[in-house]
Amino acid sequence: MIRPKKHLGQHFLTDQNIANKIVDQLSADADAVIEVGAGTGMLTKFLIPRHSKRFWVVEIDRESIAYLQQHYPQLEDHLIEGDFLRTDLSTFASNKLAVIGNFPYNIGSQILFHILDHKNIVSEVVFMIQKEVAERIAAPPGNKTYGILSVLLQAYYD
Repeated sequence: MIRPKKHLGQHFLTDQNIANKIVDQLSADADAVIEVGAGTGMLTKFLIPRHSKRFWVVEIDRESIAYLQQHYPQLEDHLIEGDFLRTDLSTFASNKLAVIGNFPYNIGSQILFHILDHKNIVSEVVFMIQKEVAERIAAPPGNKTYGILSVLLQAYYD
């Protein structure tokens, strides 16, 4: 089993019930689905049977990539080694793209800003993120944590 790398902000989801509930939140009408940082594939295992032909994983960690290749051979043409923050999301769908993931702690906000850069095609985002970032996202106007991330995400996504 691989261990999370702190320098990548990794934290692997281990509870299958939570993973399944996260995936259940994803609507079925997306043209394509991208999972950010699959790690050990806890979300992946639930995504493959539901979205196999229009599902991609973007993973930067070579050890995770090797693990995913070994345990999920059906990802063969759907596993992209690279930095999600440098990924052109328009190559996956022209609209109705869904992004899902258990986002790395150290780049959660950057991932969300990258998604906002592609808001014209990203119709849905389902994710787990550290509590502090979640509080910033959900902060109401006038709250000390209310900021640009709050404004933009609340304006474009539910």
